[in-house]
Amino acid sequence: MADTMEAMCIPSFGGPEVFERRRLPRPEPGPGEVVIRVAASSVNMIDIKIRSGQVPALAPELPAVLHGDVSGTVEAAGQGVDHLQPGDTVFACAGGVAGIPGALSPFMAADADLVALAPQTLSLEQAAALPLVSLTAWEALMDKARVQPGHRVLVHGGTGGVGHIGLQLAKEAGAEVHVTASSREKLEQALRLGADKGINYRESSVEAYVRDMTGDAGYDAVFDTVGGDNIDRSLQAAGLNASVVSTVTRSSHDLSPMHSKALSLHAVFMLIPLLQGLGRKRHGEVLKGVAQLVDSGRLTPLIDKASFVFSRVGEAHAFVASGRHEGKVVLVNDLPME
Repeated sequence: MADTMEAMCIPSFGGPEVFERRRLPRPEPGPGEVVIRVAASSVNMIDIKIRSGQVPALAPELPAVLHGDVSGTVEAAGQGVDHLQPGDTVFACAGGVAGIPGALSPFMAADADLVALAPQTLSLEQAAALPLVSLTAWEALMDKARVQPGHRVLVHGGTGGVGHIGLQLAKEAGAEVHVTASSREKLEQALRLGADKGINYRESSVEAYVRDMTGDAGYDAVFDTVGGDNIDRSLQAAGLNASVVSTVTRSSHDLSPMHSKALSLHAVFMLIPLLQGLGRKRHGEVLKGVAQLVDSGRLTPLIDKASFVFSRVGEAHAFVASGRHEGKVVLVNDLPME
C-alpha cells in the first residue's frame, strides 16, 4: 500500500486555474476518525470563496486540499469508532477548512461524528450533493425557525443548492411553502420538488406578493439564502412574530422592521462544528435523518446535468461561479487510488 497519494491542491489563493496535482501523505485514522475512500464531492460557494482568498482564515494550510462535501466508502476506522466499519458507504461534510484537509483526494480522514451512512437509494455521486446544503437548511428551518405544521414559509432561491433542500424540509415539517426564483423554468422545478406557490421576484414586488400570496399577513418564517438587499426584503415579507433566517449576514441593515413586527433574526454558519470542534455529533445525526428522508422518497437532491471530475475541478468552480447551474454541481473522483 502506497504511503502517498495524488491530490488536487491550491498552492496559493487565486482563480479556478490555481488547482494543481500534488503528492501528499496518505492519511491514517486517528482515534475517533475514519478514512474514507473518496467517490465524489460537490461544489459549494464556501469552496469558491476559500480558493479565491476571500476568507483566508477559513482555509486549510497551503498547499490546501479543498471541499467539505464527501461521499465514499470507509477504508479504515480508528480507535473508538463503533457506528462505522470498513466497507460502509457514507457521506459527510468533513473538511476543506482551517486545520482539516478536504475531499479532493483519493482518501480523506474525517471525524467519525460528522459521518453518516449514505442513502441507499442514491448513487455515491448523488449523495455527495447533499451534506453541506442539507445541514444548512436543517439548521435554518428545523433548529432556528422551528417550522411547524400550518406555518407559511417563504424560501428565497427555491432551486439553489440550499434553497431546494430547504423547501422540501419545510414541506416535510407540514408547512405551506412558497419560493422565489428568477425564471418560469426554475419556479416549475421548485413546484415539482413540492413547493406550493412560486414567485418570480423579477416580476413581483415584495409588497405585491405578500398581498397576493398571504392576504398581507406575511410569512411565519422566511429563509434567505441570498444576503445583501434580500435580507431587507425578507424582513419586509415576514409576518408578526415571525422568524427570518439567513445564511449570508455579513452586511449592515436597518432593523427597525424587526421591532415593529417583533421578528426574530437568525444567522446560520454551519461550519462552526468543523472550525470549533463543537456539536459535530449533531451533524452526523442530522445526516442520518436526511438519509432516511431520501430513502423514503421525501427528499430529493437537485443535481445539475453538468458533471465534472476531480482533475478538472477548476472548470467546476468556474461553472458554479458563472451562475448557470441549477441545484448542485457534483465532481467524481478520477484520481489514482494507489
